[in-house]
Amino acid sequence: MENSPQRATVIGLVAILLWSTSVGLLRSISEHFGPVGGAALLYTVSSVCLCIARGLPNIRDLPLRYLWVGGALFVGYEISLALSIGLAHTRAQSLELGMINYLWPCLTVFFALFINGQRSNLWLWPGLALSLAGIVQVMKGDGDWSPITMWHNIQDNPLAYGLAFAAAIVWALYCNLTRRWSEGKSGVSLFFCATAAVLWVKFLFTAQPPMHFTLSGIGQLLFMGISTAVAYSAWNYGIQRGNMTLLATASYFTPVLSALLATLWLGLHPGFAFWQGVLMVVGGSLLCWLATRRYG
Repeated sequence: MENSPQRATVIGLVAILLWSTSVGLLRSISEHFGPVGGAALLYTVSSVCLCIARGLPNIRDLPLRYLWVGGALFVGYEISLALSIGLAHTRAQSLELGMINYLWPCLTVFFALFINGQRSNLWLWPGLALSLAGIVQVMKGDGDWSPITMWHNIQDNPLAYGLAFAAAIVWALYCNLTRRWSEGKSGVSLFFCATAAVLWVKFLFTAQPPMHFTLSGIGQLLFMGISTAVAYSAWNYGIQRGNMTLLATASYFTPVLSALLATLWLGLHPGFAFWQGVLMVVGGSLLCWLATRRYG
């Protein structure tokens, strides 16, 4: 039972809970240490934690496609997500960018149809549509958000929005290709070290704002660094050995929890429309589960 698919799935669900703290903390850390500096510090802490807990894998034991393609996707995702939120012009915009990143769960299910031969019935499509509509509703809130407003925001900050959309696509691909190519091996600690190294190179060779070390900032950095290491290790284990369809479906709850925790942490105030979005995401998740459960 210790290595059962059910246990692996539960471990994957722990990652979803920990990830729900990421958007608010990423934004807060970037305000203390800068977008690139904060991300570099964060992934350095996570790398150290993973190396202490699990050590570095033997590169020769990792399948080549997983090592190079999976590693590149992992590093690309981490950098895209961290910088997109850090580069947001306002805290409200960082929340919107975080929600765009959470397009990855439905993209994971969609790509699984073609990459891993996942089967489903027609209820998958209204489920995906309802979940996407729920994310939009969460983003909308009770303010004057509209597609036109979002388009103006994209024009105002195209790099951040481009990175957020790229992150969603890249992570969905990583989840599916890891399942297909990893052969049960994990390169997460190595990938974290590579992410930290790339970020430090960018920090050292490009102009960056100064870092401001405070007890609050250091505490947030340590908490997120440790929880990020735990979450990614758990997620990698879950998608390799557990029910990936269930994990992808359950991950629809992540944007809801993430938006709620981020609004509380950053001092934003979601209203009734936020809770409407919650119900839409939950309903879409249930439809996706009904569409794929017999094939999981």
